[in-house]
Amino acid sequence: MSVTVFDIWEEVDECLTSTPSPTQILAFRPSQSAQDRLRHLLDTNSARPLTADEERELQETLAVEQFMRRLRVRALTKVQA
Repeated sequence: MSVTVFDIWEEVDECLTSTPSPTQILAFRPSQSAQDRLRHLLDTNSARPLTADEERELQETLAVEQFMRRLRVRALTKVQA
């Protein structure tokens, strides 16, 4: 079974709706299956052009990663304050 972008957003949504502390936000990591799916997409992209669906999934996954980076930066400022 492959992970879709909705699963990745669901993981982030689950984390954020649990009202995490800044430290918990910093510790958040996607599930192993989500990480494996991203690795698969990146490897596939190196080997051949992605299908339109794969490209959308990769772009959405990268958007989730960017969102979490921004969130971690804000959490880090709170932890360091």
